[in-house]
Amino acid sequence: MSEYGDYGTYEAGENHESLDQLHQVDASENTYDSQFGVYEQDHTSAESTSFDQGHHVSYSDPTTGVQYEESDFTSYDHSAAETDHVFAAEGSETASSSEFHELEALQARLDSAFASATQISTTSA
Repeated sequence: MSEYGDYGTYEAGENHESLDQLHQVDASENTYDSQFGVYEQDHTSAESTSFDQGHHVSYSDPTTGVQYEESDFTSYDHSAAETDHVFAAEGSETASSSEFHELEALQARLDSAFASATQISTTSA
């Protein structure tokens, strides 16, 4: 050996790393809509007409005993009634539903090994 000596280093090792990641999403949406319209109408009417006309003549003579009588008469009646009812309805109804599911998984493993060495050797003459 020399007066300076020998110098040497040696290093060895292993690295192990892992990554586990899980991401999950669950979502849903529900909608409901209704729209209705109602129309209703009532109508009622009544009518009444009456027409009367008369004529009456009466004659009597007490001396002769003659008697005369005359009658004319006219009568007219009219009645009417009317009832109407209207009903109308319209509408719409909608519903929808949706779901969403998502799953993301990530898994990684990193393995490494290393070794290093340094050696110095000097000789003197």
